[in-house]
Amino acid sequence: MAKKDPRVDAYIARSAEFARPILSHLRKVVHAGCPEAEETLKWSSPAFMYKGILCGMAAFKKHCVFGFWKEALLRDRLEGAAGSRGKAMGQFGRLTAVSDLPDDRTLLSLIREAVGLNDQGIKPPNRSRPKGSRKLKVPRYFLDALRRNRKAFSTFEKFTYTNKKDYVEWVTEAKREQTRRRRLDTAVAWMAEGKIRNWKYMDQSR
Repeated sequence: MAKKDPRVDAYIARSAEFARPILSHLRKVVHAGCPEAEETLKWSSPAFMYKGILCGMAAFKKHCVFGFWKEALLRDRLEGAAGSRGKAMGQFGRLTAVSDLPDDRTLLSLIREAVGLNDQGIKPPNRSRPKGSRKLKVPRYFLDALRRNRKAFSTFEKFTYTNKKDYVEWVTEAKREQTRRRRLDTAVAWMAEGKIRNWKYMDQSR
């Protein structure tokens, strides 16, 4: 039986008009493909859990995204399903209508394959890069500020490379010292709440 989260209802309700049918359709198909899936919010966006993270979706101002947690293990099939549309976060490009998604049969097949991976306990490939590649330089003052807030530091440590980079660049690119300090304080406060840099765009589309 589908285990729904009222926070996901609220997320969909406050999304842009174009996004609601996309999110609702994805929600319906995920539960059809995995009736035992539990809903939650991860990084301020809806996620579906089944023996770990299964997949997730998000709404932005002008598009939605949907992706599988173990996309690397489904890559060949996903590339065929996504077609040649533009890249975006998620594996199906920028979704602006339900018709941008693969047909339900294809989606259900992918969801069930992802379920099978979790059933078998197969872990996604190690995402680490060779030394010298994708190495993010975090300023000392940035790390010191994080260490003074245990929740923020824990969130930063769990972030993906991209999420870390978003925050670091936002703070370090400030031209004035006053602006940099203000951004750093804001960044720490947001991370203490478990939020990514662009959480506002994911949490609301207005």
